[in-house]
Amino acid sequence: MQQTLLTVNIEQLYSIYQQHRSVQTDTRKLKTNDIFFALKGDNFNGNEFAAKALEMGAAFAVVDEAAYYTIPEKMMLVADALEALQQLALWHRQQLHIPILAITGTNGKTTTKELVNAALSAGFKTYATVGNLNNHIGVPLTILSILPDVEIAVIEMGANHQQEIASYCRIALPTHGIITNIGKAHLEGFGSEEGVKKAKGELYDFLRANNGTVFVCNDYGYLVEMLKSIPHIITYGSKKADYIGESIADTAFLAVALRGSSQVGFIQTQLVGAYNFPNVMAAVAVASHFKVPENKIAPAIAAYTPSNNRSQVIQQDNNTIIMDAYNANPSSMRAAIENFAGILAPNKVLLLGAMMELGADSVKEHQALVNLLERNHWDAVVLVGGDFKKINHPYIFMEDATAAGKWLKQQQFQNTYILIKGSRSTGMERVLA
Repeated sequence: MQQTLLTVNIEQLYSIYQQHRSVQTDTRKLKTNDIFFALKGDNFNGNEFAAKALEMGAAFAVVDEAAYYTIPEKMMLVADALEALQQLALWHRQQLHIPILAITGTNGKTTTKELVNAALSAGFKTYATVGNLNNHIGVPLTILSILPDVEIAVIEMGANHQQEIASYCRIALPTHGIITNIGKAHLEGFGSEEGVKKAKGELYDFLRANNGTVFVCNDYGYLVEMLKSIPHIITYGSKKADYIGESIADTAFLAVALRGSSQVGFIQTQLVGAYNFPNVMAAVAVASHFKVPENKIAPAIAAYTPSNNRSQVIQQDNNTIIMDAYNANPSSMRAAIENFAGILAPNKVLLLGAMMELGADSVKEHQALVNLLERNHWDAVVLVGGDFKKINHPYIFMEDATAAGKWLKQQQFQNTYILIKGSRSTGMERVLA
């Protein structure tokens, strides 16, 4: 008999969640007693795996196609499983009475989130977005992972189109927020850099309307200009801010000297590049605002080690490799190249993968990077794939990261600093495979 699709019975679903507080959307990651949500994608239908999830040990499954509603005592049939997941997350958020800090921006979201989490964890039981689960699925999953003993949560929010951040704010209900910076990324979805600014600014809009607090880098005038009518503002940066620091980055690793009456100290980080200075200062500002003891903040930040190909420093024989291959856009590429140029090292080699999702500006932006490269002397430059193929340049071109890796192995460099960076889709980590 054909079942009728139900709107979400949120109180019933929340009651089930309170008994089984782990939620999963992928059977490959399923654990015993998880609640499985049968989501759909372009190439998959989670409903097809609902019964299997229960066989694997899931406690409950939420489906949105009647044909798969086969075990009523362990299933809920809803109109839309994704909507049910988001509604459940909102309902859970409304039961929490803790500060929630939302972080978005063009570059540095994940690093800032990790640094803030590390610094806050020195004084509080915290929870932060795992990895980069920062989209329409990841944000609700993050909220549903916040257990009753958590005192502060940090939620990363990514976006590639308008109203995306606004939709996440309506689920997460942040009390505090950070926009790390605004640059050129996902231009196909945003249309222009001004479109990026408007989209990221949706976080400020929410906090403005809900008596929220913003942590802002005072060095970025364009962010300061967006703060009008926000009730609570805490500033950080290199001057004229509540929390002031100075970047020291003449080696591969960034050090930060804290200045001012409220903070005096020194943080030797395990992060590459002066472009991480605002990320470190954001963590200092947030932890200080929430009264984490000063003598615990610097050690917590210093102990953070980047992973997942994000500004990792790898020693290979007597070469120093900076692996920053998680993602790339014009602003992050420029920052990485300029920082690499400033490192005091006798020999420098760059392997740069193409940037993606830049729309009509793609060729122009790749040419701008070549122009930047030409201002400095390098021992070698390898440009990999994409629109690097469409422009004239004096450097080595390789079709893909695998070919670039073969080239690198053949060179047998000694005492050399090597920067590897590119968009996720170019897979530049394969250079070292």
